[in-house]
Amino acid sequence: MPAATLAPDVHVRIADLMALEPAARGLRFSSRQPVNSILAGQHGSRLRGRGLDFEELRRYLPGDDLRQLDWRASQRLGKPYVRTYSEERDRPVLVVVDQRMGMYFGSVRSFKSVVAARVAAMSAWMAFLAGDRVGGLVFSDAGIDSVRPLRSRERIQALFAAIARRSQSMSADQPDVDASERLNEALEGALAHAPHDCLICLISDFAGADDQTLRLLRTVAAHNDVIATLVYDPLALRLPLHGRLVVTQGELQVELAADRQQVRQPLADFFAGRLHDVAQMLRRSRVPLLSIDTADDTVAQLRRELGRQSAMPGAGSRR
Repeated sequence: MPAATLAPDVHVRIADLMALEPAARGLRFSSRQPVNSILAGQHGSRLRGRGLDFEELRRYLPGDDLRQLDWRASQRLGKPYVRTYSEERDRPVLVVVDQRMGMYFGSVRSFKSVVAARVAAMSAWMAFLAGDRVGGLVFSDAGIDSVRPLRSRERIQALFAAIARRSQSMSADQPDVDASERLNEALEGALAHAPHDCLICLISDFAGADDQTLRLLRTVAAHNDVIATLVYDPLALRLPLHGRLVVTQGELQVELAADRQQVRQPLADFFAGRLHDVAQMLRRSRVPLLSIDTADDTVAQLRRELGRQSAMPGAGSRR
């Protein structure tokens, strides 16, 4: 783990996540996104929004959408009839958040696990404030915690308790465990809990993503809305030019000289290449992708990714 000039945020508490409710007001995952939103982009499919319930068959009125004409009923009754629908009052939202030991890393401001927890909390509050039921899956090296969707603050608190418990259980002296398959297990769990017409917010660094991950994403997204958030540390894109890096894998540690080109360049190529591969995989799945780093304010980045930067008076942009 590299030495940092500032002590990063390492763990989260339930109170930290509950306190994010005001920051989520005015934000929502919607089928109608601003033009500059990632959810309205060319690569990610637009969100469907909530499902529609059939309400009634009635006579056509001037101004009705001609696409809602029921041709069979119109022919049978001899007059134009349209089918009307109402939006479902709520829908299940499943927040799937990564708290594996690979997320227990941060070079500047926050650990990836902390940023993922904050994005998960913001997603949960956004869904709750929109009137939806909220639940989730929290996956770690040790297993997966499941919280069934329900529209209540107590259920949100239960989800945050699971996140905080996994966050606080992580420490640098934990033995190394191969948890690469846990991402796919979490996606299989999401498929079991959300067979159709759900919103699934997947938040991870996507370590261990493979062809099976792509297949599962496509399967889940076939009948649900899926939003993926890639959490990464800027060190993966900009390794330091000087100093020393301490790279650890469980109890094994090695110190590397960052100022040596033959050391720095292969590491830089590896980390940057991995981020590129993950982004390409998510684009191939046709799942909208948000990118959040550990260096800047999580809420500000999420607002920008959702195309709502204007909702933040005086906020700047680092792009």
